[in-house]
Amino acid sequence: MTQNKEPAFGCFYFVCIIALTVGSIIQFSDEAEFAIDMSRKRLTHVPKDLPSRTEILDLSQNDIADLRMSDISFLSGLKVLRLSHNRIESLDFNVFKFNQDLEYLDVSHNWLQNISCYPVVSFRHLDLSFNPFHALPMCKEFGNLTQLNFLGLSTTKFQQLDLLPIAHLHLNYLLLDLAGYYVKEMEVESLQILNTKTLHLVFHPNSLFSVKVNMSVNTLGCLQLSNIKLNDDNCQLFTKFLLELTRVPSLLNFTLNHMETTWQCLIRFFQFLWPRSVEYLNIYNLTITESIDEGYFTYSKTALKALSIEHITNQVFLFSQTTLYTVFSEMNIMRLTISDTPFIHMLCPRVPSTFRFLNFTQNVFTDSVFQNCSTLIRLETLILKKNGLKNLFKVGLMTKNMLSLETLDVSWNSLDSNMYEGICSWAETIAVLNLSSNVLTDSVFRCLPPRVKVLDLHNNRIKSIPKGIMKLETLQELNVASNSLTDLPGCGAFSSLSVLVIDHNSVSHPSADFFQTCQKISSIAAGNNPFRCTCELREFVKKIGQVSREVVEGWPDSYKCDYPDSSKGTPLQDFHMSPLSCNTVLLTVTIGVTMLVLAATVAFLCLYFDLPWYLRMLYQWTQTRRRARNIPLEELQRNLQFHAFVSYSEYDSAWVKNELVPFLEKEDIKICLHERNFVPGKSIVENIINFIEKSHKSIFVLSPHFVQSEWCHYELYFAHHNLFHEGSDNLILILLEPIPQDIIPSKYHKLKALMAKRTYLAWPTEKSKRGLFWANIRAAFNMKLTLVAENDETLKRPQSELAELGLKPLKHEPSSTFHPSFVSGSIHHGRKARQQVAGMAIGSKELTS
Repeated sequence: MTQNKEPAFGCFYFVCIIALTVGSIIQFSDEAEFAIDMSRKRLTHVPKDLPSRTEILDLSQNDIADLRMSDISFLSGLKVLRLSHNRIESLDFNVFKFNQDLEYLDVSHNWLQNISCYPVVSFRHLDLSFNPFHALPMCKEFGNLTQLNFLGLSTTKFQQLDLLPIAHLHLNYLLLDLAGYYVKEMEVESLQILNTKTLHLVFHPNSLFSVKVNMSVNTLGCLQLSNIKLNDDNCQLFTKFLLELTRVPSLLNFTLNHMETTWQCLIRFFQFLWPRSVEYLNIYNLTITESIDEGYFTYSKTALKALSIEHITNQVFLFSQTTLYTVFSEMNIMRLTISDTPFIHMLCPRVPSTFRFLNFTQNVFTDSVFQNCSTLIRLETLILKKNGLKNLFKVGLMTKNMLSLETLDVSWNSLDSNMYEGICSWAETIAVLNLSSNVLTDSVFRCLPPRVKVLDLHNNRIKSIPKGIMKLETLQELNVASNSLTDLPGCGAFSSLSVLVIDHNSVSHPSADFFQTCQKISSIAAGNNPFRCTCELREFVKKIGQVSREVVEGWPDSYKCDYPDSSKGTPLQDFHMSPLSCNTVLLTVTIGVTMLVLAATVAFLCLYFDLPWYLRMLYQWTQTRRRARNIPLEELQRNLQFHAFVSYSEYDSAWVKNELVPFLEKEDIKICLHERNFVPGKSIVENIINFIEKSHKSIFVLSPHFVQSEWCHYELYFAHHNLFHEGSDNLILILLEPIPQDIIPSKYHKLKALMAKRTYLAWPTEKSKRGLFWANIRAAFNMKLTLVAENDETLKRPQSELAELGLKPLKHEPSSTFHPSFVSGSIHHGRKARQQVAGMAIGSKELTS
């Protein structure tokens, strides 16, 4: 952001030269072995273990009392030596005999009273000031210092030719410490200073000015005086002291540091200086004492261009404000700076003013300043930062009659754009406007100078840039950093925008259209924002990659993800998201195509390989194995004699005898067949009950013929009843042929329920699938089961037992075949079951084979 600052003139220019000269000496290397800082270490002597390659050595602010050749002779490359603020009482320049490259020596603020001379030729900076010398410490050898730029000296008295040894040198800066200068009554000394660009005289800080010295300087460009304490009595002595110095036509810059004076003496000083050749007057730390009374001041023709007063302390509390402000407002100069003062106002000049630059930083000005002022017609720059301004509309109205105003700085105030008064008026010439560090909101964009080129709004309370704002077609630079903006502004209203600063805002997903609407952007700073690294940010990062890296300020270090937490701190340049995850249409099409392909593949597998059948059979095999492992072995084998009991219709006997039985017996599975196992003479029901109880599982071969057999249904009913009471999984259903639901009699609701809820094994017609079918059958049995031997006596049940239940002896239907299944029930449970089956038989018609 372009900023207009008051330029540094005169003395500051020469000080900068000295600083650059010193800097060129200091900045040899950043390596620790070349620069040694041992200041503030309470050292009493120079350390002996310094690296021999040391070039910069800082020993200031210690307790070193003397300096010997052996202390530094081994530092042959030494260029800078700082020994200020120690306790050195004498200095022999012979100690630097082996330091031929030494250019910077500072022994100021010590206890030096004398020096011993030795030929030295390399010094550029030599500071012997602020030491208790009785006379100027001058050696004729100093005349050989042809490269000397800075020389600092102290003395308590002068002789006219004290500086003769260096008269031929052309110094940039001569510092004379006169804090201990002794004044003899009625005696005026003289000192001839031939060639120096800057002369800095330092007086005693707590004593009234009383120096009586006639100083003559040939080529003096800048004069600095420090610690000036005046009252009405010695004011004339001070102007008399300045008389000889200010006669030099080359003196353009005059600086006073720490000046304490009365108001009348200050006016007399201004009046004395007004006709002189001085162009730039600077006063720092001015204290006004006693009283402020109206005085007569003649604004004659002057060479003075700029007056700068910084930090005024006013010890006068009752005075006329007009008296104070009139002196400054009527000055016929171009530049006026009065900053860091208790001034609450400034008057409007009574006649058209010559002011082109006014700087009133850090005062207490209010909105009433320069209202209805029409005499500042030449003013180009106005700085009112750090004051008490509150109303933005009054500030705009203040500038209405400033016909030449180009730069306005009202930053660091309390300006509020919501204090609407119906008037929005600005000087049309304003090109640079600084409104930063106020309390401005979005409405500020509705009242701005129409031709502004540089606009600074950083550190305000702006949340968005409204769409219905006035068009700023000439705006080139916009700074809205440190606000609460959530997106980059478009260039619809800023058609000439080339520089945008929007860092430290709340921009989370900036629009990628910014670079399309702002074609003239040459620099954008949008770092340090809480970027949300989601799909919305992908296009913006892509656009940044397409523009030059010089355009995006702070890239990539200041651009990091803030959300989501998994990406927090990740640089945006390392943030990547696939096009598929960010393009909804593409994602939908991809998922759709994938699902279609998958569906087609599944359909093909189902049709060609009968995949559902394989999956169903595999699932059944897995579940059967799991259930078989979960039943404790000892629980299963308490009274079991058979692995399986088979029930089927006589019409399906061929399949049972030719397929099922051979496979089971080949696998050592002991099965119960009614032809060989049922006890003759016993009733069918009693045989069924006994042998189902003595079998591990019951196998039912289901077919249309099976559902037509009532005996098969009874066998299924009892096996299911046994499953219910014992909690075991003892039913194996084999679907030999498909059974239409409509052929199952409605009274056989148990059969319908079992076929609807339980998983059955379907006999495959294809031979290739039968291996998996038999594997499922095999998995249903626990071959570790120990069966008890058959005992015919245990199978005998007296007919009287059935007669007691009211049952008639029943014959076994020859079309039904039985096979024992595993049941872990007790005799008690068996009796209950027999009672229920008997009851069922009694309630129906008598069955015969």
